[in-house]
Amino acid sequence: MKFTVSQSSLAKALLVVTKGMATNSTLPILSGIYIKATDGMLEFQTTNLTISIRHKIAANVEEAGDTVVSGKILSNIVKTLPDAAITFEGLDRIVAITCDKSHFRLNTLDPHDFPEFPSFALERAIELPSDLLSEMVDKVYKVTSKDTSRPVLGGVLLSVEENVIRLVATDSYRLAVCDSNVETSSSNEAFQAIVPGAAFHDVLSSPSMTETILVGTTDSQVVFTFGNTTYISRKLEGNFPNYRQLLPASCNTAVTIDTAEFAAALKRVSVIALANPSVCLEIDADGKVMRMSTSSPDQGESTELLPVEVEGDSMSIALNYHYVFDCVNAISNRKVVTLELQSTMQPGVFKSYDKVNYLYLLMPVRM
Repeated sequence: MKFTVSQSSLAKALLVVTKGMATNSTLPILSGIYIKATDGMLEFQTTNLTISIRHKIAANVEEAGDTVVSGKILSNIVKTLPDAAITFEGLDRIVAITCDKSHFRLNTLDPHDFPEFPSFALERAIELPSDLLSEMVDKVYKVTSKDTSRPVLGGVLLSVEENVIRLVATDSYRLAVCDSNVETSSSNEAFQAIVPGAAFHDVLSSPSMTETILVGTTDSQVVFTFGNTTYISRKLEGNFPNYRQLLPASCNTAVTIDTAEFAAALKRVSVIALANPSVCLEIDADGKVMRMSTSSPDQGESTELLPVEVEGDSMSIALNYHYVFDCVNAISNRKVVTLELQSTMQPGVFKSYDKVNYLYLLMPVRM
């Protein structure tokens, strides 16, 4: 095996595939990158047995062949090299790497031991604009659960119906829903899939992302294809909760808040809340003001008043400020956010409307 490729092209390719490597596996082969050189093309593969990534780039291939090298070491080497041509030459169980005045010899693993890239035949698929999908995933994926006992809550429910794309995520303490209009070339049949949240985010932050991305499913896989990249994730088992029944049909109090002022005030008030992550929001309908406060037995207390627009009754609710921050960060580019309340012990619902509509339901905590 012998090929030459530019440092910039190789570095970008490694950024794409290293997200598929296993980090704590007892199998060394899963920490490696499979490299296959064919006529004018390099193919890279990684897998941790849950996700598999394949990416192709052009290269000057003098001699075809394949090998497996340590992904971490190869990435660290390529990062340090100048933007010049890099030559790889495979010799038995060694690969020699040359770039300008730098020379490396790396031990390799047997490519026959590397897991075969999963085959797939898509049962359903839809092509979507990647920029819009990326913006929407950024707003919901942090709400996915890390609890392995309910793996389905680690996923994002993706649905596309009648040119409306909707993403839903929940960890049972909070719920995030965002939707937007999108032109699709698919049939009128609705598309729905539960996509692992971390994988969804990794795919859409890939440096090889194109303007559109094809999302497809099989009975056990979720498949993403874009440009010269294929990303396959194992499908999550289980049924996604019926989130619609959690959404209140009406509210007793609706508060319109300046998003930037709310974020700044929340940051100041929560400085005190080291041991106690709750912040109390007291809505004064007559004075059109919201009093934000928190206290800590060891540190003291903090209070801030924020002018707001109020429709309905005066009310108070206590919320986990970490979760509120996630909501505020998701809508940081919006001027205002609306908080709808039913009662002190029922969920608060934040809403924001724009090209991407956003809803964030949050369970209260004890005051």
